[in-house]
Amino acid sequence: MISDGIDDDEKWLAEGIAGIQHHAFYLHRALDANNLREALKFSALMLSELRTSKLSPQKYYELYMRAFDELRMLEMFFKDESRHGVSIVDLYELVQHAGNILPRMYLLCTVGSVYIKSKEAPAKDVLKDLVEMCRGVQHPIRGLFLRSYLCQVSRDKLPDIGSEYEGGDDTVMDAVDFVLQNFTEMNKLWVRMQQQGPGAIKEKMEKERSELRDLVGKNLHVLGQIEGVDLEMYKNTVLPGILEQVVNCKDDIAQFYLMECIIQVFPDDYHLQTLETLLGACPQLQPTVDTKTVLSQLMERLSNYAAANVEVLPEFLQVEAFTKLSTAIGRVIEAQVDMPIVGAISLYVSLLTFTLRVHPDHLDYVDHVLGACVKKLSGKPKLEDKRATKQVVALLSVPLEKYNDTVTALTLSNYPRVMDYLDDGTNKVMAMVIIQSIMKNNTFITTADKVEVLFALIKGLIKDLDGTSVDELDEEDFKEEQNSVARLIHMLYNDDPEEMLKMICTVKKHIMSGGPRRLPFTIPPLVFSALRLIRRLQGQDGEVVGEEVPTTPKIIFQLLDQTIQALSCVPSPELALRLYLQCAEAANDCDLEPVAYEFFTQAFVLYEEEIADSKAQVTAIHLIIGTLQRMNVFGIENRDTLTHKATGYSAKLLKKPDQCRAVYACSHLFWVDDQDGIKDGERVLLCLKRSLRIANAAQQMASVIRGSSGPVTLFVEILNKYVYFFEKGNPQITPAAIQGLIELINNELQSESTIQISDPFFASTLRYIQFQKQKGGVMGEKLLLSMFDS
Repeated sequence: MISDGIDDDEKWLAEGIAGIQHHAFYLHRALDANNLREALKFSALMLSELRTSKLSPQKYYELYMRAFDELRMLEMFFKDESRHGVSIVDLYELVQHAGNILPRMYLLCTVGSVYIKSKEAPAKDVLKDLVEMCRGVQHPIRGLFLRSYLCQVSRDKLPDIGSEYEGGDDTVMDAVDFVLQNFTEMNKLWVRMQQQGPGAIKEKMEKERSELRDLVGKNLHVLGQIEGVDLEMYKNTVLPGILEQVVNCKDDIAQFYLMECIIQVFPDDYHLQTLETLLGACPQLQPTVDTKTVLSQLMERLSNYAAANVEVLPEFLQVEAFTKLSTAIGRVIEAQVDMPIVGAISLYVSLLTFTLRVHPDHLDYVDHVLGACVKKLSGKPKLEDKRATKQVVALLSVPLEKYNDTVTALTLSNYPRVMDYLDDGTNKVMAMVIIQSIMKNNTFITTADKVEVLFALIKGLIKDLDGTSVDELDEEDFKEEQNSVARLIHMLYNDDPEEMLKMICTVKKHIMSGGPRRLPFTIPPLVFSALRLIRRLQGQDGEVVGEEVPTTPKIIFQLLDQTIQALSCVPSPELALRLYLQCAEAANDCDLEPVAYEFFTQAFVLYEEEIADSKAQVTAIHLIIGTLQRMNVFGIENRDTLTHKATGYSAKLLKKPDQCRAVYACSHLFWVDDQDGIKDGERVLLCLKRSLRIANAAQQMASVIRGSSGPVTLFVEILNKYVYFFEKGNPQITPAAIQGLIELINNELQSESTIQISDPFFASTLRYIQFQKQKGGVMGEKLLLSMFDS
C-alpha cells in the first residue's frame, strides 16, 4: 500500500514538472518578445500546477522550486518597465485579475516585491496588503509554500534600521508586525496538517509534516536578523507575540520546534533579560512536548554565554537566573505528571551543569539541585531504569569533574541522599568514581566529619548492601574495589594528632562491618596509617607523648591490638602476625618494652594456634627472627624468653632443611653488632652446631630414601655463617672449625653419587676466604693456607 503511494507520488511529481516545463517554454518566448499579456497568461498557467493536492510535502517542495526559479526570471522582467511598458502601480492592479487564487497570489507577491523596491508606495502598505491577501489560500501545504515565498521575496525589503526602505511612515515596528503576522498564519496552516488515524499512517504523515518546519521557522530567523529589534521591542512585542502563538497552537511538534527556534535565533543577552517570560511558557506546553530538551538547550546556551563573557556573570545574579530556571523546571515536572523519571533527572543534570559553569562558588545552589532531585525520587524504590540510573550517575559526577576536589562534594548534604536511590551495583560504580577522583587529584581527607561522610558514600564497597553476599561478586572486580578502598585510607591526613586519631577511629568503625573477605584488604592500610601517626608522635618532644596528652602512642597501640585481633579472627593469621610484628617494631622505636613484648606474645600465639601450613610456618618464623633481631628495647629476661621460643619453634619445623635454616638464622639473635651486650659467642656456636647436626640428619635421611647423599647446600650455607661470625670477631668460631667444615663438604662432594648442584656455591665461598686471606686483616692473620690444600 505504501509502496503504491510512493510510486503515485513520483508519477504526479513528474506530471507536475512536465506541466511547469511546458508552460515555462511559452513564458520564455513571451518574455523574449516583451509580451506582458502572454507572460502573465503562461506564468498563471505554470503556477496553476502548484494547485495540486496529490503530492507529499517533500515532492511538493521539488515542484515549488521549479516554479520558484521561473518566478525569479519573471520578477526581473517586471522590474524593467521599458520591456513591458506598464507602470508598476498598474501592473500591481493587473495581476490581481488572474483567474485562480493561487497563481494570482504568487504573481501579486512577485510584483509586490518590485513595487516596494520602486518606492512608489510605502513598504508597510504593500507588505500589509500582501500578508492579508495571502489569507485567500487556506490549503495547508499550498498556503505554507505561498507564505514562504512571500517571506523570501520580502526579507530584504523590510523597513529596518539602516535599510533604504526605512523612513517616513515606515518603521521597524511595521517590519516586525508583518513578519509576526506571516509567522502566525503559517503556523496555523502548519498545525492544521495534524493527522489522526492508524499509527503507521499517522507516524508517516507526522514525519512529512516535520519536514516543513523550516518554512515556518524562516520567519523567526528573519525576525532575529532585523537590526531595529532592540531588547525593549523584543521583550514587549516580539517574544510575547511568538509565545502567544506557540502556547495557543496546542500542537506538540510545533511547540517543540518553535521553542528551539526562539532559543537558537535570538541573542543570548535577550534570553537572559527575558528569562522569566520565556520560562513561563514552558509549563503551558503540551505534556507530550520534550520540554526537558528545550530547557537543556536554553541552559547550555546561557552557560556558554557566561563562559565566553565573564563580565556578564553579575547579570546572571541580578536577574536571579538560577532561581528562575530552578522554579521553571519544578513547574514543568509538576505540570507533566506523566514525565518519566529519567526526563526529570536529566533536567536536574542540565541545571546542575549550568549552575557549576555560571555559579561555581555557590555550593548552596548545587546542593539545592541535588535536594530537588531527592524530592522527586522520594517515596520511590531504588532505580531500576538503566537510563534513569545513568542520569543519576551523571548528576553525581558533575560536581566531581568541576571541582577536581571530592572534599567539596562531601560538604553537600544532599549528595549521599541522592546516592541512596541507586541500586547496589551502580552505588558501587559511583563509589569507585569518587575514589578515583580523590586519587587522580591527590585530594587528602582532613577531618573525621569528612571521613564519616565519605565512607557513608562508599558504603557499597565496604560492606554488603541489602543482603547481597560478597561471594556473588566477581573475584577480580572485588579485589579491585577493595584495593581502591585501601588506597583511599592512605589519603587521610591531618597535622593534628588528635584529629588524625579520630579519623582512624572513624575508618575502623566503618571497615569492621566489611566481613571476613574485606578485612584483609582494609585493615593493613589502617594499621600503617596508625603506625605513621605513632612515628610522628615518637619523633616529637617528650612532652607530646606524656600522659597529659590525650593522643599517645600507648592509646594508638591499644587501638591497633583490637584491630589486628579482628583480623586474626577472620581468620587471616599470617597477615595478622606480620602486622603484630610491625607494631612491635614501632613500640621498640617508642621505647615501650611491655607493649612490644605483648605484640610478640600475640604473634607467637598466632604461630602456635592458627598457622598450620608448613610453608606458612617457615615464612612466619623467619619474620619473627628477623624482627626480634632488630629489637633493642627488651631487657635480658624478656629477650631470653622470646629468643628461646624462636629457637624452639625453629627446631620443630616439619622439614629438616627448614629446621636447619631457621636454627642457624637464630644465631643472629645472639650476636648483634650495633647493640652493646648482645654478643653471646657460645650461644651463636650452639645454634650453628645444632644446625649442623640437623643438616647431617637431613643428609642421612636423603641417603636412606634415595640411596645416595643429597646436595651439600645446607653445609655450605652453615659454612658461610661460620665465616660471617669469624669475621665479626666471635672467639668461639675458630679456624679449625671452619677447616673441619670445609673438609666435611669436600668429602661429601667426592662421593660419586652426590649431585653436584652445590659445587659452584662452595667454590665461590672458598674464593671469598682466599680473597680475605690475601687482603690481610683478621682473616689473613688467622686463616691457614692449609685450608685450601684439598
